[in-house]
Amino acid sequence: MQRSWPILAGSLLLALCAEPALAFCGFYVAKADTKLFNRASQVAIVRDGDRTVMTMSNDFQGDPTEFAMVIPVPTVVKREQIAVSEKALLDHLDAYSSPRLVEYHDPDPCQREVYEGLRALGYLRAPASPKMRDERQKSLGVTIEARYTVGEYDILILSATQSGGLETWLRENGYRIPRGASEVLGSYIRQQMRFFVARVNLKEQARLGFTYLRPLQVAYESPRFMLPIRLGTVNADGPQELFVFTLTRQGRVESTNYRTVRLPSDVDVPTYVKHEFGPFYKAMFAEQVRREDMSVVFTEYAWDMAWCDPCAADPLSAGELRRLGVWWVEGDTTAGANVFLTRLHVRYDGDHFPQDLVFQQTGDRQNFQGRYVMHHPWTGEAACSEGDAYRRAVSARMEREAQNLAHLTGWSLEKVRRRAGLAPPPHAQQVTPAQRSWWDRLWDW
Repeated sequence: MQRSWPILAGSLLLALCAEPALAFCGFYVAKADTKLFNRASQVAIVRDGDRTVMTMSNDFQGDPTEFAMVIPVPTVVKREQIAVSEKALLDHLDAYSSPRLVEYHDPDPCQREVYEGLRALGYLRAPASPKMRDERQKSLGVTIEARYTVGEYDILILSATQSGGLETWLRENGYRIPRGASEVLGSYIRQQMRFFVARVNLKEQARLGFTYLRPLQVAYESPRFMLPIRLGTVNADGPQELFVFTLTRQGRVESTNYRTVRLPSDVDVPTYVKHEFGPFYKAMFAEQVRREDMSVVFTEYAWDMAWCDPCAADPLSAGELRRLGVWWVEGDTTAGANVFLTRLHVRYDGDHFPQDLVFQQTGDRQNFQGRYVMHHPWTGEAACSEGDAYRRAVSARMEREAQNLAHLTGWSLEKVRRRAGLAPPPHAQQVTPAQRSWWDRLWDW
């Protein structure tokens, strides 16, 4: 087994902008998408009232006979409630909502208004199995409520009366259940939840011609707005990455049983981050997880899909939103006007996330995005009386940017300063290259 389904298996011169109240002064240059993370799973949840449409994807790689997933669901699911979706939909959501890097270029400081503006800125195996006799199923307390083939997947909807019986049934039918699953399965059985069990139908996959596993989609009605993640922690090899994209009418979505916090945003960083935004963002996220003891859900994006500023990708079209399950959308160009997108990012394991994620919609429609800003200094002559003041202001700004980066990522301030081309502060002890230890030079980036 190479992968499980870990989710469910278990600010410079704004006054110079032409439209400061509406437009973002600067432009998008890079994004931090889910491809940066290993063992990363994506779930899109459309929620309105008790209606839920859930689209599930992950980074499974390997022999499809090694793939299976077991998902607790709050109700019996009919064949017409299940579909196979398009990975491109989740990829578009990811690109649209990814934290982004933007940049400004300082204009000529000899323009008086520029100078005044500067001064004012201070992340089960499933071989083919024979049919179980009804008598055996009954003795184990397992009932097959429904059996479907949807696209390249064979799907069972199970109910059970005891966790041991369900675990035995799954093992006898070729599902490799990890140690410790029985207790988690039992908690779902006590909640009278059903189990959505999927594995790959190799003949259908070959007939359809797909060489990868497409996302599965399920629609149901339930007052429970939740995402089961505990089965994914039983056999997980280290922490998992989970990205949840929620689309609602009302506003931002947050967790009710774990704290939901915003990632640091709108922070100035050195210009060299432009070429290392991926490593920067991974380090920054890891540092925030460490500070919060891996016990919170992070908001990376919250925005009305009618627009974005700046746009890391175009908003989703009405057709794309409908295919994700946003049933209330009609028309095309203004499709996102009544769709609020929240992007949540969780790094979790069984010790720090012992409960499933429970969500609630809020009425908060305040826009938020993970955004990091570079300022490129003016490189012209600046032969005016304000030139010296501008250069002093830029030096002070670059020092703040270096300190910001070191604080966000936990990186060495000395190394950040060196990468940014900054001289050490006057009181700092000067260390020559010959004095630096060999291991410091070995990992000097």
